[in-house]
Amino acid sequence: MAETHEILTVLTTTGSAERAEALARVAVERGVAACAQINGPVTSVYRWQGALQTDREWQVLLKTTAARYEALQTCLREAHDYDVPEIIATPVTHGTPDYLAWVAEETTPPRPS
Repeated sequence: MAETHEILTVLTTTGSAERAEALARVAVERGVAACAQINGPVTSVYRWQGALQTDREWQVLLKTTAARYEALQTCLREAHDYDVPEIIATPVTHGTPDYLAWVAEETTPPRPS
């Protein structure tokens, strides 16, 4: 069973519901995230290339392990449509043991035959 400090939630954002679903699907299909939740639209206010921007975005919250974070980050960067995507991770400090074990199981790479 995974320890709680080994489980992460990883957040990214994108500009449409369709892109958000594509990011979620590719991460789960590749086994670098156990699941993903899509929220939105949200309003993001930020500075980009010297100008203040306000845009609608969709948030994708993915669950993975610390051991699989780099692979998830690589997957998201390859699939993302943003030049500088937000990809941030937060450690899970508490959770039910069976859920945390499921996240770890779903993100464990297959063993070579």
